[in-house]
Amino acid sequence: MLSNIGIPGLIIVLVIALIVFGPSKLPEIGRAFGRTLTEFKSATNDLMSGDKKEKEEEKTGLATVEKKQDKTAV
Repeated sequence: MLSNIGIPGLIIVLVIALIVFGPSKLPEIGRAFGRTLTEFKSATNDLMSGDKKEKEEEKTGLATVEKKQDKTAV
């Protein structure tokens, strides 16, 4: 989607943003946007690592259950 914009389209979007928000507000908006992206990326990474951790716990939990079943069968 964003790869189709190109340099001329990006320049037009920036000029429109400059006209709408003004030169004083534009850096604040950029910082807020950057913080939002950083926070989103951090939350996404936490979710992904949490999912991997749960899968590992399930695997170790299943291995523990299988060992207990083997001991009771003997």
